[in-house]
Amino acid sequence: QADKLRTQQELERLQAKYIGTGHPDTTSWEWKTNIHRDTSASIVGHPPLLAYIALAQNEPAAKVRARLIRQMLQPVGPPPPREGDEAFLQAPRQVGE
Repeated sequence: QADKLRTQQELERLQAKYIGTGHPDTTSWEWKTNIHRDTSASIVGHPPLLAYIALAQNEPAAKVRARLIRQMLQPVGPPPPREGDEAFLQAPRQVGE
C-alpha cells in the first residue's frame, strides 16, 4: 500500500514539474500540442538533426528552422471550443431578423 502511495505521489510531482507529462484532465488536443512542440523544439535544438531534415526536404536549414518555430504556435490547429463558449459561436444573423 505504501509503494502505491509513493508511486502516485511521485507521478503527481513529475506532472506538476513537467507540463508535457499530462494529467487526468489533459485533453487530446493539449497532449498532441505538447508532443508536436517537444518534437519541433528538439529538432531546432539539435543542429545535426535540423541539417538532416533540411537535406531531406532540400531546403536551407534556416528556412526549416523558421518554419518549425512558426509551427510551434499552433502545431495541431486551433484549440477546440470550451464549454460555455457556445454562446459566442452562434450562426450569424440573417438580414431582416
